[in-house]
Amino acid sequence: MSTRKNLLIAACYSGALVLGMILGPKFHKEDVNSRNGSFKIFRSAGDGGKVEQVLDIIRENYVDPIKTDTLQNLAIDEILNNLDPHSAYLPPVEARMFTDDMEGNYNGIGIEYQLLNDTLIITHINKTGPASKAGLQSGDQIVKIEDQNIAGVGITPTKIVSLIRGRQSTLVRLTVRRYGSGEDIVFKVPREKVTVSSIDVSYLIQNRVGYIKISKFGAKTDEDFLFEMRRLKKQGMQGLIVDLRGNGGGYLNAATALADQFLGDQELIVYTQGEHEPRTDYFATSAGDYEKGKLVILIDEGTASASEIVAGALQDLDRATIVGRRSFGKGLVQEQFNFGDGSALNLTVARYYTPSGRSIQKPYTRGKIEYFKEISNRIKNGELVFDQKHLMDSLYATKSKYFKTVSGRVVFGGGGVMPDIYVPVDTVGHTPLYYSLSSNAVLNELVYSYLIKKARPESLKDLLDNFSLNSSHYKQLRALADKRKITFTATEFQEAKGAIMLDMKALLARFYFGEDAYYRVLNETDSMIEKSIAVLK
Repeated sequence: MSTRKNLLIAACYSGALVLGMILGPKFHKEDVNSRNGSFKIFRSAGDGGKVEQVLDIIRENYVDPIKTDTLQNLAIDEILNNLDPHSAYLPPVEARMFTDDMEGNYNGIGIEYQLLNDTLIITHINKTGPASKAGLQSGDQIVKIEDQNIAGVGITPTKIVSLIRGRQSTLVRLTVRRYGSGEDIVFKVPREKVTVSSIDVSYLIQNRVGYIKISKFGAKTDEDFLFEMRRLKKQGMQGLIVDLRGNGGGYLNAATALADQFLGDQELIVYTQGEHEPRTDYFATSAGDYEKGKLVILIDEGTASASEIVAGALQDLDRATIVGRRSFGKGLVQEQFNFGDGSALNLTVARYYTPSGRSIQKPYTRGKIEYFKEISNRIKNGELVFDQKHLMDSLYATKSKYFKTVSGRVVFGGGGVMPDIYVPVDTVGHTPLYYSLSSNAVLNELVYSYLIKKARPESLKDLLDNFSLNSSHYKQLRALADKRKITFTATEFQEAKGAIMLDMKALLARFYFGEDAYYRVLNETDSMIEKSIAVLK
């Protein structure tokens, strides 16, 4: 019985083998035909998804060689474009730069630079950083990084960062052109951990009023802010201006930690909620270092996301006076999902709401475009004749749902944070000529290519008291403008001269005396600062 059973099994195997030999060529022929366009069997849509199937088909069948990774990134971008403006795919280099920026440290050499006409000019050097120790100086032009020429080749800032940054303790070779030196100089600079504070500047302005400008909300923002605030309090600070203008946001927990410095125990700062995210409340603690002092928050159209969380909370709770212009209007929270190749997906997972319950997210649908077209047409027709920016902000807010602060004041949602005190853009000297020269980097080039080669001022006061645009500077300015096809009359120049002079003084102050001096110069004539000081008085 056992032998008979084994013979039967063997016969079945033999039959299957013969059948395969007969049918195999037939199936092979059909597969060849399918590759020539006859037919192709697709997997079901649920098996891996259509996007992945399309990429597989292209990878296996496309007529020319192609990088499917590039196609994959394009597909991801197109998908995200149909969600919201803030969900984004970050390739490996951008993802690493984003993380380094938010964490406040990276492996680099400790320089700040300006890219002018494809020329990289060092504008500031960290005094304790590797570049300073190696002998690099402000004003040096970097023409090569390693063996790659970066002068006159249209290199991008992202590419420069990727070349300079790298693994800790490795060397980067820089070829430098220095004013007054006949030959290029080669420096080998070690990459070391460089820490960057998110506090741009901190000082006492006048009448015991402190001023702190925050550029972003990173991992160490609260720690840096607390250090600077305590330093100013020791100097006698009795009122504080926190400048969030141009601050595009950052980490949510960094924003709540900053707001906690100003609010009492268990006051609601913000709450978040999404389709897959249950409501999460963020409360202040009893650890705030400035819960009672006078406070002004400065905002503008560049104030976004985490910055708006702070401004919205302090406004809703009547803790601070908000001064400036309507903020950007980003009320969405992103979470980062990292892939194995170093790239990442920043995906919107929730909305955030201020203590009064308002969302300040501006519409990103066609409705808003139609609304602003309507307002623009009414302005053109002469129906609206007030300050246009403020008027558009106000009218947009009135179409949004309104809320009330702790004291009963009305505030609006759906389009940024409206300031308590509106300060329009300062138009004195800010003429079309000024904006044209500024946006085309004419003023920067004049400063970094010509003016820094003059005698160094002894102090910031010396610079402010003695610097002026002479006839030689004017000729250089005209020549640079002509290269960019910018024409102007003597009258137009006189109208813009004050704003031009201020910018040039500020740039020179930064070059000679650092970031602190740059903001001191600009703040001297800043209308928002003036209004804030009056509020604090």
